Amino acid sequence: MSTATWRGLEAWAAAALGDAGVDGAVREARWMVEECSGHQGAELSDVLDEEPVERASQRLRSMVDRRAAGEPLQYVLGRWGFRHLDLAVDRRVLIPRPETESVVDAVLAEVDRLADRSAAADTAEVLVVDLGTGSGAIALSVASERVRTRVWATDVSDEALAVATANLAGLGRAAARVRTGSGSWFDALPSHLRGQVDVVVSNPPYVDPSTALPAEVHDWEPHSALYAADRGRAAIEMLVTGAAAWLRPEGAVVCELSPEQADWARDLAGGYFGTVEVLRDLTGRDRVLVARFPGGAAPADGSPAHDSPADGSAARE
Repeated sequence: MSTATWRGLEAWAAAALGDAGVDGAVREARWMVEECSGHQGAELSDVLDEEPVERASQRLRSMVDRRAAGEPLQYVLGRWGFRHLDLAVDRRVLIPRPETESVVDAVLAEVDRLADRSAAADTAEVLVVDLGTGSGAIALSVASERVRTRVWATDVSDEALAVATANLAGLGRAAARVRTGSGSWFDALPSHLRGQVDVVVSNPPYVDPSTALPAEVHDWEPHSALYAADRGRAAIEMLVTGAAAWLRPEGAVVCELSPEQADWARDLAGGYFGTVEVLRDLTGRDRVLVARFPGGAAPADGSPAHDSPADGSAARE
């Protein structure tokens, strides 16, 4: 088979990926050719019969080899789409997933609720803190989709923050409203933000270390962003119990979780917040914990609100 043109290289790539057992080999070969040629969609048709330069040809062959060896497509391409963003991704960060788009939807709903009240009080933007930001998917989506926000994006991994910072550089004007911070969870925030945050959001590690994840996930994605102690609950518990001291009155915490953690997380949050709900993702599975202080002040010391309903007044969408 001739590989002298992009068309020939695409056919070779599809065959090689198929032989390696890659599902969707034809589709993935097209994406790789688009990435290496610099031409997307209909534009690619105009250059398929052109001969690529040697560097581009070699890059495609390297990408095919990496994918055939089991590396996730997103890392091979070096970028992945998330909502309206095109994010740089590599092994330093988790791959952005559709489930996390539901987290952003929940944050935006809280931003809109709080922005209306801020406008009535003639106050500044809604302050959103994204803890464990990774690639910056949540933080940058919020900043780009809501003008009246200020966003902090933090991570304990400086390597992850480097990826988020690179993505921030491509955000445009919205980047001016995003700050980054290095540190473990709330320790990454400056102390003057204590009691001033409107929304705390996170996609924390929540996988039970005993869970057998697919090799494409376990062997490639950062374990510190996947697995958490105490059956995957430790980070969620820290976020829920710690958020109370950082939120304004009527603020909210939004947290991604695994469906089997929903009842436990609802009960936990019910001890600290006035209203709690677990929202479903696009597949109909419990995915997003949302807990609020409606109409009342957050406990100054972050202690449990013992007068809150024991069941957290939970509601399912």
